[in-house]
Amino acid sequence: MEKVPGAMGTSASLALRLGQAIFSTASLLFMCLGIDFYSYTAFCYLVTIMGLVIPWSITLVLVDVYSVFVKFLPHQPRILSAIVIGDWALSFLSLAAASSTASVTDILHDAGSSYCPVTLCSRYQLSAAMAFLSWFLSFASSLFNLWLLPSLLNVEM
Repeated sequence: MEKVPGAMGTSASLALRLGQAIFSTASLLFMCLGIDFYSYTAFCYLVTIMGLVIPWSITLVLVDVYSVFVKFLPHQPRILSAIVIGDWALSFLSLAAASSTASVTDILHDAGSSYCPVTLCSRYQLSAAMAFLSWFLSFASSLFNLWLLPSLLNVEM
């Protein structure tokens, strides 16, 4: 089995997961600080997806902390496959949520201050930016784990 930087059980994976948890929490907080986020479906979608991403990434942060400090993580193809599938699903959902939030915020910003006051629009824009950063880290992590998966399958066979 080869050692892939950024794959599950490495310190780079811990940094990716920690960043993902921080950015998704920041995105959720920036969105929830707004008074009327529930008025738009795209904003509710972002809150829902970030609410799913946060426990997923925190759970994998704990697994990475254990594997980095104990220096042992049994790499099993089934577990890593589940992690890769979960990462891919949540990363695409995060991308969709961030994109829809950014587009709705842009439309509201262009419509004028009667629909979206400047302070509220800036919070929505920050929330979308944090969601994009969370998506980027999640996607990178899923690619690293996907890269590790074939080497695990070759060892098992």
